[in-house]
Amino acid sequence: MGKTYCILGGGGSFGIHAALYLLDHANPKKVIGIGRNPLRGEPFSLGIEKREGYVYHARHLTYEMDLLLELLDKEKPDVIVNFAAQGEGAVSWKHSWRFFETNSMALAKLSEELMKRDWLERFIQIGTSEMYGSVEHATKEDEPIKPSSPYAASKVAFDMYLESVHKFLKFPMNVIRPSNAYCPGQLLHRVIPKTIWCGLTGNKLPLHGGGRAEKSYLHARDLGRAIHLVAEKAPFGEIYNAGPKNPTSIREVVERTAKALGMPFEEVCTMSGDRLGQDSRYWLDSSKIKNDLGWEPQIGWDEGLDEMVAWGRKYIDELRTVSTDYVLRG
Repeated sequence: MGKTYCILGGGGSFGIHAALYLLDHANPKKVIGIGRNPLRGEPFSLGIEKREGYVYHARHLTYEMDLLLELLDKEKPDVIVNFAAQGEGAVSWKHSWRFFETNSMALAKLSEELMKRDWLERFIQIGTSEMYGSVEHATKEDEPIKPSSPYAASKVAFDMYLESVHKFLKFPMNVIRPSNAYCPGQLLHRVIPKTIWCGLTGNKLPLHGGGRAEKSYLHARDLGRAIHLVAEKAPFGEIYNAGPKNPTSIREVVERTAKALGMPFEEVCTMSGDRLGQDSRYWLDSSKIKNDLGWEPQIGWDEGLDEMVAWGRKYIDELRTVSTDYVLRG
């Protein structure tokens, strides 16, 4: 029997897909999901709570650290994968302290406690490509850090903390910095599920800046595979970018999504102004993880978007009543 994995931020779509990947491919003893809320309904949880070998608990990283540590001490996971974060760089200009409260302070407190536990084999932090800022070339892991939002700065702070405690205290950590992930079950404020929701409900997506910004997109199942490979094979202390070879403009993403829906592009979106702090290009050089661990993305746009559209059509009755706005919470 394999390892016990714990996924913090396990109630989010990427944490759920990582858990599904590990259940399917890692032969785990158990996969434990931990998130700040109870699991959402099936359109977002994908029914993961019914899977054998999986259990979910609601514990708040920032405000219930004592209860979280009690649970971890009981379960003694071999590998902890951390997705837990205040996300959304675009909204982090307001109440920015909340991003540092979770993404820097709470995780540093947790890590300091984990250093006292002998049951932990490895801690994997899910970082962000936004810490490199807008770039003109594919960025390697040692690129100068240029965060362009309080969110990105808060993520940088914890990455640097992990590097220091690995170097001097031998904390067994790795960091994966993925590009923008997408997947069935993703919340509707994100561009791909929101485009699908608009297409299926007759609404229109506001395309910021005409969709000129370029971002790199990764299916969450490919990220799950990167996590599994890092957990099994990566030397401690290594940081890995994980993304596709080339970025894609937001306009092209929406065009491809409209095509997957079988609808004209103009029918699903309308043009609007740029957002504050909107980076023009996120672009990762992922050759290190390919060379070290043999990872590269396997799920292309056509397969990934067909899967997303099938999800949208399956759950559209439930999704019609769901808000497409992002709500900031502690």
